[in-house]
Amino acid sequence: MPALADVVDLLHGWYPPATADSWDAVGLVAGDPASEVRKVMLAVDPTADVAREAVDWGADLLLVHHPLFLKAVHGVPATTPKGRTLHTLLAGGCALLAAHTNADQAAGGVSESLALALGLTDLAPIHPAPGPRLDKVVTFVPHEHAEAVRSAMAAAGAGAIGDYDSCSFSTSGEGRFRPLEGAGPALGSVGSLEVVPETRVETVAPRSRRTAVVRAMLAAHPYEEPAFDVIELADPGTSSTGTGRVGSVEPTTLQHFAESVAAALPATAHGVRVGGDPDREVRRVAVCGGAGDFLLDDLVGSDVDAYVTSDLRHHRAGEFLEHGGPALVDVAHWAAEWTWLPVVAARLSEALGDTVSTRVSTLCTDPWQFRI
Repeated sequence: MPALADVVDLLHGWYPPATADSWDAVGLVAGDPASEVRKVMLAVDPTADVAREAVDWGADLLLVHHPLFLKAVHGVPATTPKGRTLHTLLAGGCALLAAHTNADQAAGGVSESLALALGLTDLAPIHPAPGPRLDKVVTFVPHEHAEAVRSAMAAAGAGAIGDYDSCSFSTSGEGRFRPLEGAGPALGSVGSLEVVPETRVETVAPRSRRTAVVRAMLAAHPYEEPAFDVIELADPGTSSTGTGRVGSVEPTTLQHFAESVAAALPATAHGVRVGGDPDREVRRVAVCGGAGDFLLDDLVGSDVDAYVTSDLRHHRAGEFLEHGGPALVDVAHWAAEWTWLPVVAARLSEALGDTVSTRVSTLCTDPWQFRI
């Protein structure tokens, strides 16, 4: 059986805590990392009823989307709602882990799961996540020393691109220089203009490794005063992770698309609210799991026909529609984010095999219980 620490590491590999928003509270909330995990239950909200369901099933870990303690507390007595949840879990030997905004942006995360549940294809983030900050390091070295310089920079951390390492590019040219008094040239002599066949070697490196890569290059270079460039690279914005998702559906009407959204999501009292002409054609759809009105300004003037999200406010929605933006499809917050749970459960089963059982809670924790 895997240890809790192993399961946490697995989940953090998929949904890195470092990618969570600064205000968020994610990660292991309670539990002994050395304890064994045989059963994992998944839910959107860590409510007291969900905690009882997890303990009654015998879960060793409750994985939730929304944090139990998003704001600081000074105590967790069992007389408070959050305290009851925590005490129920601890008394039942069940750990608690939250993956919130770190799961929103990730591949296989909340927005992507919602998009796939609604049948979207050709997915891309609305806002790609920032890529790693990179430099390009370029130097010029005599042909016979080029391989040594390449190897030294690679050993210092340069040349890694995705699943490849030791990546570099080389071109041939001529280097010209005149050693002056006081110089100790590796090639040529003081006072004479030299022309040397050289190789231009260029490679990428994480900006955090800049100093180490440059020092390694200087140490391996035969020249007394090597020429080199360090160029900061712009983020190309091509990351497959990021905020929200946009994709395509088979051409349909807004009316039919909204009906398909209602059919794809768990039923709630909230239902599906729609702003827009029912006969409007829908081909391109944007989604954002959870509260997504912060993306409205980015969708005005886009090629998106409909935007599916939750918690849209009256004035923001009305002004957005007046500006001729995409149609709005407002769904229950809980229902939209619930679509992520089966995805994580399947990933856990695939990674851990029959050593761990998973269960997705179907207990509706949407705060709205009925509608008149």
